[in-house]
Amino acid sequence: MHSKNVLVIDDEPVVLDGCRMVLMKEGLTVDVSDTGRRGLEMVRQDGYDVIILDLKLADMDGMEILGKVKKEKPRTCIIIITGYATVQSAIMAMKQGAFDYLVKPFSDDELILCVERAIEKKRLVEENLALRKDLADRFGFSNIVGENPKIMDIFGQITRVAPTDCTVLINGENGTGKELVARAIHVASQRAAQQFLALDCSTLTPTLLESELFGHVKGAFTGATQDKPGIFELASSGTLFLDEVANLDFDIQGKLLRVLDGREYKPVGASHFKRTDARLISATNCDLRAMVEKGTFREDLYYRLSVFPIHIPALRERKDDIPRLAYHFLKLYCAKIGKRIDGFTEDALEALINHDWPGNVRQLRNVIERLVIMTDRHVVDLFELTNNLQVRESWKEGAAPRTRQELMAVKNHVMEQAFGRLEKLFVIRALKESNGNITLAAHNVGMKRSNFSVLVKKHKLSSKSFSSKPS
Repeated sequence: MHSKNVLVIDDEPVVLDGCRMVLMKEGLTVDVSDTGRRGLEMVRQDGYDVIILDLKLADMDGMEILGKVKKEKPRTCIIIITGYATVQSAIMAMKQGAFDYLVKPFSDDELILCVERAIEKKRLVEENLALRKDLADRFGFSNIVGENPKIMDIFGQITRVAPTDCTVLINGENGTGKELVARAIHVASQRAAQQFLALDCSTLTPTLLESELFGHVKGAFTGATQDKPGIFELASSGTLFLDEVANLDFDIQGKLLRVLDGREYKPVGASHFKRTDARLISATNCDLRAMVEKGTFREDLYYRLSVFPIHIPALRERKDDIPRLAYHFLKLYCAKIGKRIDGFTEDALEALINHDWPGNVRQLRNVIERLVIMTDRHVVDLFELTNNLQVRESWKEGAAPRTRQELMAVKNHVMEQAFGRLEKLFVIRALKESNGNITLAAHNVGMKRSNFSVLVKKHKLSSKSFSSKPS
């Protein structure tokens, strides 16, 4: 046994000396107390892995000590010492939280075995708690950054649904963090110490997808040289996350419905059913309700998947979270790459806020990672940002312009996208520096007032909103 701390509380010197001698030979650190009150004080002052406690003490009832220790030091394992006449009291003590009991007189081997089991139990509990903390740090709420009311509502929904086993359907655009929410649900659930397995339903053919979900037996198809467990078997007792469920074909939809209804499935090529206790969380960027109406998705499966729906808003719907997310990713990648970048200039941050982010949080994260790699200054300015902020193309390669007029139209559209944001930021800065005075702003930037007013109207800005004078 590794060195652990044990406290023996008993009013018989022969028991104290015997326990100390036996356990110290096993490499344990052993303290003793011949009174209940002194023993309780020692527990409060020092941390003990195991306490060996006599129920019958001269100065204090052992059950009272047990209750106080379990309340103040709940992870401590307590072994009760009792006589034959008080075995029932020992059983009652176990119901109150004691780990085990020893009946006097007990042998050295009985003592050693009982203490070993108690230490192993404490070790497993601490490992479980450490695993839960690690999972919570990596995948818990702290990784879903934001204080927008819509995000705060999602936190509340996760808190409510996580302790249950009901199916969850997460809906949101690509890049909004659907798997992050699924993992947060798993970490906050009773299954946190079990497997979390994810499968993207859009990456496999129907045949391969069925095998991945339900497994197959040897000889089920060409190349099936041995039995293979499916993800429903591997995730049993844990959580299974199916992403892009809108891509499931009708045949697999029916088989998935059977799993949800009866908790059973049949591996490909098998003649028997298997059972699973996996919790299912699914996600999609499609409107499954609309697909049901078009007949491309089973209505019964839709209702089974969407027992608890969660919608994740697009980043453009919570722009107030963009600065918080930007600094979160900046800190993350600076630590990862080993750089020091303190933040963003005001106009760079404003450009981030006003970008439409078609790729949502994933795109913002990738842009910040690229900025950390490329930036050599301590602050990211607007020039650095625009050099690394990819502009969304509004045309595909196969639809290249054929005439000069089409070419000019595409050029103007791309220029509007790339230059329009900078132009708006230019106007905003001028209005801020002039306290909302259009005449002064126009003068400061070297433009005629009429031309500057056109830009203000073009970008739907109000000069009054930049005035610091009380209304």
